[in-house]
Amino acid sequence: MFIAMNRFRVAKGSEADFEHVWTSRDSHLDKVPGFVEFHLLRGPEAEDHTLYASHTVWEDFASFEAWTKSEAFRAAHSRAGGNKPLYLGPPQFEGFEVLQTVGRGKTAAA
Repeated sequence: MFIAMNRFRVAKGSEADFEHVWTSRDSHLDKVPGFVEFHLLRGPEAEDHTLYASHTVWEDFASFEAWTKSEAFRAAHSRAGGNKPLYLGPPQFEGFEVLQTVGRGKTAAA
């Protein structure tokens, strides 16, 4: 399993607009082989921004990488440039290979 995250520093006062952009968009993820789930996360507030993260879970790194080269990826990100005023700098990408998963009644190692 692979987890891909982008962290966004959203300018104070732009939180509602940022959330609307994300919750109203067509992500095209449901059509992508290897996609498991997506989460939009709101984190702590700082003096000048609120931290957000997009968090996608993939069956494996190869599935994530294939998505980044797909037409679905281009379609999902086609309007991203118009939202730059909402952010303080570009998003910060972080990718993680899952080594262990713990859930109710189960524990699994990769």
